[in-house]
Amino acid sequence: MNIDRAVLVFAGCVVLLGIVLSLTVHPWWIALSAFAGLNMIQAAFTGFCPAAMLFKALGARPGNAFR
Repeated sequence: MNIDRAVLVFAGCVVLLGIVLSLTVHPWWIALSAFAGLNMIQAAFTGFCPAAMLFKALGARPGNAFR
């Protein structure tokens, strides 16, 4: 799996986790989904993605989006 796909899978899991927690635990958990969404928007404009840096450090193959 390359970095791009790993970031997308991670972001999707964070969004789903935030939704599930907001429905089952407390409504404020939706902020986790909002944070993930805002981070994806920020990464699209700046090219800086902390999750991509983490996956790169863990040895994921480079992709095309985050270099």
